[in-house]
Amino acid sequence: MTNTLLIKNGIIITLGEDPKVLYNHSVLIENGLIKKIAPAIEFKEMYDKEIDAKGKVVLPGFINAHMHFYSTLVRGLGKAKPSGNFVEVLENLWWRLDKVLTPEDNYYSALIMLVNGIRRGTTTFIDHHASPMAITGSLQQIAKAVKETGLRASLCYELSDRDGEAIAEEGLKENYEFVKYTQKNNDEFLKALFGLHASFTLSDKTLDKASNIGKEINTGFHIHVAESESDEEYNVKNYGMRVVERLNKFGILGKKTIAAHCVHVNENEMDLLKDTGTIVVHNPQSNLNNAVGIADVVKMADKGILVGLGTDAMTVNMIEEVRVAMWAQHFKQNNPNAGFMEIASALFFNNAKIADRYWNTPLGKIEEGAAGDIVLIDYNPPTPLDESTFLGHLIFGISQSDTDTTIVNGKVLMENRILKIDIDEAEIAGRARELTKALWNRF
Repeated sequence: MTNTLLIKNGIIITLGEDPKVLYNHSVLIENGLIKKIAPAIEFKEMYDKEIDAKGKVVLPGFINAHMHFYSTLVRGLGKAKPSGNFVEVLENLWWRLDKVLTPEDNYYSALIMLVNGIRRGTTTFIDHHASPMAITGSLQQIAKAVKETGLRASLCYELSDRDGEAIAEEGLKENYEFVKYTQKNNDEFLKALFGLHASFTLSDKTLDKASNIGKEINTGFHIHVAESESDEEYNVKNYGMRVVERLNKFGILGKKTIAAHCVHVNENEMDLLKDTGTIVVHNPQSNLNNAVGIADVVKMADKGILVGLGTDAMTVNMIEEVRVAMWAQHFKQNNPNAGFMEIASALFFNNAKIADRYWNTPLGKIEEGAAGDIVLIDYNPPTPLDESTFLGHLIFGISQSDTDTTIVNGKVLMENRILKIDIDEAEIAGRARELTKALWNRF
């Protein structure tokens, strides 16, 4: 049975390799893929569903290249001691939280963030999970939430030695089994990477095991890299090399590996990232919040490193994140003109290139054959909107508008700001509050 959806009367911003701004055009989605983009007059048949996008821009769904679903239930928690540096933030908050998460916490944490993603037009997530006392099956719990919302996600478990050898072994197994599961099912909604926490919580022995398993199952890795200067200091002191050098020694780098943050990498490390084709994902709001610094995205982009944008769970609103990234780069470079294209490209072009390394179906672009992942955002441009101005409109105008409709694989997940999936937001928020009370007591 053919399933067809026509989107008409909107201003189409295609993004992709050759971005276009199209007026008086329609987009036809058939069986989950974009079938045709053409002048509206060419669409004369009857379609299963038509959406009138008048007064809206039509964009590909946004991609979040580094996320932590598990942090959802920390919102408003006041029990953590004040922290004077990044390691204390980990020790006082995040490593205390992840130890008390239950399987149900994992599921609801993901479900709430995913629904929020629908509301913000973010249709694909690359997540990084931790629950060291509830590892086995944790990725399947998150996968269940992904399936129920109809979004796309790549999942991994963050392997670490910080909780002992037995838990590290369980983390190795969870990654292995979930990667094999996704490879076997070849599912365009669920993908997997091999998760690693950060090099300062990983011994050579564990890195070697992870590397060997990763090579055996032909997967990339997802790891925090030089988020804080202390990561570099630890590796130099204990291993005589910097973070990226050590990861390269163990074969962790590569075209399917995500190095999140890279705030404190030096020029030699940047060259290694470039030479290995490793992906870097910038997370500016988190970096500013943790006072660890601002990554030199301009220099990395100049070197030809593929730099994408994530949120590290600070938000699921990708256009909010790109704005912060812009202002942060101006400050980093001490130049209000610096970084515009590098930062805009990270979200609007590079995240799609990152997704292309994992998904078979092209994401993050409106073109024939690409995924039918489309968002409609309220916007009547007050100045000319065309190929020379659309990035400015996205950052300074469209970013301030509301997502009206979210579509994934041709399925309408939200329309007129009303969820169209079988999920009761009030009900899941109520259950999350119950879980949170118990979680905070354990914390």
